[in-house]
Amino acid sequence: MASEADEEAALREAGRLLFAGAADFATAADKLESLPPMQGHEIAFAGRSNVGKSSLINSLTGRTTLARTSHTPGRTQQLNFFDLGGKLTLVDMPGYGYAAVSKAKVAAWTELIHAYLQGRANLARVYVLIDARHGIKPNDGEVLDELDAAAVSYQIVLTKGDALKKSEIQARLDATSAALARRPAAYPEIILTSSRTGEGIAELRASVARLLAERS
Repeated sequence: MASEADEEAALREAGRLLFAGAADFATAADKLESLPPMQGHEIAFAGRSNVGKSSLINSLTGRTTLARTSHTPGRTQQLNFFDLGGKLTLVDMPGYGYAAVSKAKVAAWTELIHAYLQGRANLARVYVLIDARHGIKPNDGEVLDELDAAAVSYQIVLTKGDALKKSEIQARLDATSAALARRPAAYPEIILTSSRTGEGIAELRASVARLLAERS
């Protein structure tokens, strides 16, 4: 019988192989009618503007330019779909909380995101990125409320973990875990990551591999 350590090692290898293969931009959607047909499994990455979604996607896939990164909040202005060799689709969602565009444009994004989250039957999980330096903010909580209401599974990924002192890490993990305790759609494991140092990337890949194994 495989030990827990053996199972974890197998998941890490499955995650490494999943993200080591082909990874290509597939399509983008800025309105509901532009969404691609539902096929296979999708995972989506959500978070405040400039939380590091694009950098994390690039780190997961081992590429530097798959997802465009920018120091300007609000750069991602549509749902961007990336195909992992037909095995999985990654979706980079527009950041929330700040955008240097009109209120009408923000309203249009919001409507699109709501429609996507509530009507995408092949959406396996949303990974909600939270800046480890600040924890869950009120507008993060609003997104979690919506995911709970829509019964969409989600998992918290803390980004920019290298900015925390070692003495601060456990306190942030504990506070985040406590905030999720009564949320029905939250997956309990919280992953601390850093796109700069690579911390937590293998663990996140393994988490996705576990999810796909459970869905297969």
